[in-house]
Amino acid sequence: MLFFVMACSQSVISQSSVNLKVMAYNVHHCNPPSRTDGYIDLPAIAKVINDAKPDLVALQEIDVNTERSGKEINQARELGKMTGMHFFFAKGIDFQGGEYGIAVLSRFPIIEAVAYPLPLPEGVTGEPRTVAAIKVEVAKGLPIWFASTHLDLKEETRVFQAEKIINRFGKLPEPFIIAGDFNAVPNSRVISLLDGTFTRTCLDDCGPTIPNVNPRKTIDYIMYTQPRRLRTLKMEVIQESYASDHLPIVAEIKVD
Repeated sequence: MLFFVMACSQSVISQSSVNLKVMAYNVHHCNPPSRTDGYIDLPAIAKVINDAKPDLVALQEIDVNTERSGKEINQARELGKMTGMHFFFAKGIDFQGGEYGIAVLSRFPIIEAVAYPLPLPEGVTGEPRTVAAIKVEVAKGLPIWFASTHLDLKEETRVFQAEKIINRFGKLPEPFIIAGDFNAVPNSRVISLLDGTFTRTCLDDCGPTIPNVNPRKTIDYIMYTQPRRLRTLKMEVIQESYASDHLPIVAEIKVD
């Protein structure tokens, strides 16, 4: 009987360790920057995702039922169909008769989903932003949270929004992975602030992510909390210059 209990315990432990492949991708509302006619190329974005084979994807600049991308087109839903993944969309603003915001894709069924608004500091004007967060079970008995975000262009607002993210998601009992376009370079106040709570998948050499041709700046990141032991196995900037004005990033993360 003792042997049986130990064997079961070892089996549970082995199921609670998993390697995840995570992608962050600002997709420029699926409009290739070389197409100045406004052409929307959803298959191009889907191909980038499918070629990378991620488990979780954080998407920014997503159109849902807008005039420019098609009043009948929900880009988050369509990309979910094209990649065979579950999706969740969170609106940032109303735009051209539809909605504009961020989304997540997941190979795992979505247990819970949260759209968390990121407000503007009092007296500051700008575009409302949000966090799209989902809870999934990546292995038996191993739930995690995964989120997408896109921070503001103004540093003062980005710092304010980063503080909101830390306060809301920084102490969850489950691992929390957040990815997206933070509009901030590695040595900025915003990234330094986030580094106090989250572990980035890259530190000294993150690799530039914009522009799509001859990239010079790093503003896209993947980071996580560690209520369990997480570690980065690999980090890569994908050199795909057609589909968007940002290069996608992919990280392999081990969750023990």
